[in-house]
Amino acid sequence: MTKWKRLFNALAGAQNRHQVGNHLIMFINRAMNPVNYARDRATFAWRRDELNVVLAFSGFYVREDGKVGHADKATTLDAARARAGRLKAALESRVVHAEVLNYCRAELLDENYFHAVFEATKGVAERIRLLSGLSGDGADLVNKAFAGQQPVLALGSLITESEKSEQKGFANLLIGLFGAVRNPLAHAPKTNWPMSEQDALDILTLVSLIHRKLDGTTKVTAASP
Repeated sequence: MTKWKRLFNALAGAQNRHQVGNHLIMFINRAMNPVNYARDRATFAWRRDELNVVLAFSGFYVREDGKVGHADKATTLDAARARAGRLKAALESRVVHAEVLNYCRAELLDENYFHAVFEATKGVAERIRLLSGLSGDGADLVNKAFAGQQPVLALGSLITESEKSEQKGFANLLIGLFGAVRNPLAHAPKTNWPMSEQDALDILTLVSLIHRKLDGTTKVTAASP
């Protein structure tokens, strides 16, 4: 029997015998004692956030001191907002580009992070269109904007081989983002692509890097009609 099953059976047994939920509250209070996390505050924050998403539906939450307190019962939207706040806080701790935070709205995070990532990658294409004056999408847009002998947008002067190599690599990175993330998301139901918080964080951090690179681009040639 796994550890979590043994723990569940012990807590459920105590609750059934005494007909109160105090034992579960006591367990959380002891497990979340901040003293246990003196050298690992990140784990405390993560466990507290995860517990609060579940406890909110019963009208409880874990306070900063690790104790369980009362709160208004959550609705599905409230839970989504809690997720949005947690994801936004995690992204802010990574000092991500402001454009990324635009996609952490609660309505995008209802049930999972699928839509937040999908909209964020769509936002990259839209920003390239705005900067370049081009239309189109995906690899075709990237090639017109950054590839070839006369790109519309440049990361630098494109004089040295290093600058040319960086430009080419950035174009490949963009094409990879669209090919590996956005295009599959666009064609697959979200039930077929479960998006974990960690995956969302990693992809959105990559999107942040791309936006920072786009901040430094200059328009070097007129966009073809």
